[in-house]
Amino acid sequence: MLRLLRPDMDTPPIPVLIVDDDPTMSAMLRGLLRNLGGGLACVPTCVGTGAAAREEFKRGTHRLVLLDYMLPDDDGLALLAALNEQPEAQRPVVIMLTGAGSEQVAVEAMKLGAEDYLVKSAVNLPALRRSIVGALERHRLEEQLAESTAELRRQNAQMEADLAMAREVQQALLPQRYPVFPVGVEPDRTRLRFCHRWIPSHKVAGDFFAVFPVAENVAGVFLCDVMGHGVRAALITALLRGLIREKQALAGDPGAFFCAVNAKLKALLERAGDLVFVTAVYLTVDARTGEVRLVNAGHPAPLLLRRSDGRVERCASAEGPGPALGLIPEFVYGTTNHQLATGDTLLLLTDGLFEVEGVDGEEFGQARLQNAAAGRLAQPTAQLLDGLLAEVKAFRPAGATDSLPDDVCLVAVDFVS
Repeated sequence: MLRLLRPDMDTPPIPVLIVDDDPTMSAMLRGLLRNLGGGLACVPTCVGTGAAAREEFKRGTHRLVLLDYMLPDDDGLALLAALNEQPEAQRPVVIMLTGAGSEQVAVEAMKLGAEDYLVKSAVNLPALRRSIVGALERHRLEEQLAESTAELRRQNAQMEADLAMAREVQQALLPQRYPVFPVGVEPDRTRLRFCHRWIPSHKVAGDFFAVFPVAENVAGVFLCDVMGHGVRAALITALLRGLIREKQALAGDPGAFFCAVNAKLKALLERAGDLVFVTAVYLTVDARTGEVRLVNAGHPAPLLLRRSDGRVERCASAEGPGPALGLIPEFVYGTTNHQLATGDTLLLLTDGLFEVEGVDGEEFGQARLQNAAAGRLAQPTAQLLDGLLAEVKAFRPAGATDSLPDDVCLVAVDFVS
């Protein structure tokens, strides 16, 4: 890359090609180039035809070209187009010259890459120097911009690759195979069956869930939604996965389990300095009795699908949920009890499912979601989940993208007994 230096510094001479069929004009330009002063030294070469100019272009030895618009065998715009076929790093800086001013020619020359445009009758030492300095500086800035843009593209490509890998890692951290209850039975004899849908709105998600055995006949189901989106939220989900494993000895008591996870999460998040919190719900299900013990930290209440009765209930306590995890370190979370009947389904979900806006900003809402679930009670669970997602997407205005604006996670527990 060529840089203009101060007059008191040693500046390498700039090789300049003069393309003009008028010997008098060529001689005048050559003389001006040798006397630009101010530390700007040039070594001119002159040719008088387009054919000769094209041969010089192939050598790629000139950093600056003063190009006549009209030549006996060619025209400047065609020569400019020929220069554009060369590798970008080898293209010289071009200043177009013409015998008469023409805005149309100037515009066309600039479109084809010329950095400036001079009328021959107005060429003198100050004008030529000003044009060359400005053209070289603009070209330098364009090269810098091109380099910065290329670097940004490389960084973006690397970021996309990293995010794609992070998404694969997140998916690998989700349950790949559901546990069976009682522990050790064949999958077709399990009394609890699970089904999920995990749909990130970005490359990585802030929604996470886990299903694990608490005892031989007791399943633990955890679902959370980290504040925000993207990489930071995804990192918090990885942290939570570690905390769940660390505190799993307490998982049989949902209230104590959440108290321990909350205190440890708060201590870890304080080191980050930013306010981050996590809404979450955790429950245990006894595969023998259908008893559910549930604790809620600022999360949407799960839905209890009473298939035999044709009803859908919200598993909410009169006092409402406790605060989100990571906010109040010493909070004591209470537990609510619920009872599943054979054939019932417990549905845990994140708010990305119902906070979708339709026409005029109307929200899909929890009541509409509850009614939609009630209308699908006869469907198998996997079909029911897909139907809910389809109805939510159809609620959005016409022309909306297929992806939802927020992460969505659904986890269903069927009590088959």
